[in-house]
Amino acid sequence: MFQPGLLAGKKILVTGGGTGLGAAMGRRFLELGAELAICGRRLELLEATAADFRKATGGQVSTIRCDIRDAAAVEAMMQQIWRDGPLDVLVNNAAANFIAQTEQLSYRAADAVLGITLHGALYCTMAAGKRWIESGRKGTILGILSTSTITGRAFTVPSAMAKSAILAMTRSLAVEWGPKGIRTVAIAPGPFPTP
Repeated sequence: MFQPGLLAGKKILVTGGGTGLGAAMGRRFLELGAELAICGRRLELLEATAADFRKATGGQVSTIRCDIRDAAAVEAMMQQIWRDGPLDVLVNNAAANFIAQTEQLSYRAADAVLGITLHGALYCTMAAGKRWIESGRKGTILGILSTSTITGRAFTVPSAMAKSAILAMTRSLAVEWGPKGIRTVAIAPGPFPTP
């Protein structure tokens, strides 16, 4: 469906790129010729995924251990990524979720979901956007939503809240950053089975 080499010359960062949807997207980006960076909290997992990608596609993959809940860690990651040339696309994929009755959730559990899914996406977006704007470069931010942003979903309230906020960020930045050549888009792919 897509031309080989469609993404040649593009550098793409996928947060939470070691498993699930993030890994599936990353592999496809490589197949289309992109240079890929994947980040997450578990370096061993990222390295294993990157090795599989390199073997399957021959593509260029870098791994970065980063807890995106930590704004300073996100800044350090972005500096590392940009050291070898600018980023073109940020995919805000990393997320957390708990299936639980909302009244039974601890505040710590709610914070864990919001920290990764909401704050992490915001920190990564701000760090990439700042660099694109300062350098006069165009960029693209892809937000991964869930269908709960439209329908709501019982037993996943913190996640539904965070994904709804990402949709609001996407729409708001389309107005604020669109004139500067930064595209913000979002998709809600629905349930995605992972091991």
